[in-house]
Amino acid sequence: MPRIELQTESRAPREICFDLARDIDWHVRSATATREQAVAGVTHGLIGLGQEVTWRARHFGIWQHLTSRIVAFDPPRHFRDSMVSGAFARMDHDHFFDAVDGRTLMRDVFDFTSPLGPLGRVADAVVLTRHMRAFLRARNQILKVEAEARAAAASATGPW
Repeated sequence: MPRIELQTESRAPREICFDLARDIDWHVRSATATREQAVAGVTHGLIGLGQEVTWRARHFGIWQHLTSRIVAFDPPRHFRDSMVSGAFARMDHDHFFDAVDGRTLMRDVFDFTSPLGPLGRVADAVVLTRHMRAFLRARNQILKVEAEARAAAASATGPW
C-alpha cells in the first residue's frame, strides 16, 4: 500500500487554499497535462461533504474514469476524498491546511492500492508511485501560485 506525503507552503490564507483545492473548475484548469474533465456528479464549483465527482483523464496514454466522494470535511482544515470506483483497488486522498506563522502549510496524504495483486505491487514500486507523486507535486505548485495570486488580489482591493 503506497503512501505519498507532500508538503507545500503558501503565503495565502488557508481558507483560500482549502476552497481552491476543492474547486472543480480550477482542478480542470490545473490538470491540462492529463486533460481531466469532470463528467458526472459535481462538475462545477465547490465540492463538499457527501458529494461525488467523476473524473475523466488520460494517464499513461489511456483514458480512465475515477469517481471519488468527499467523506471527511472540516473547513478550512481538512477534507478527504475517497475513490468510489476507478482504476485503483483503493484510494484515499487527505488534504490538510495548517495555519503556520501567517502562512498555510498544505499537506497531502495520498494512500492507495493498485489492482492486480502482486503485479500491481510491482507497478506501484516501479511506475505508479513516481507518476502520482510528480502529478500531485506539479498540481500543488499550480495551486500555490493561484492561491497567492488570489490572496494578493483580495488584499489589493482591501476594505477601503
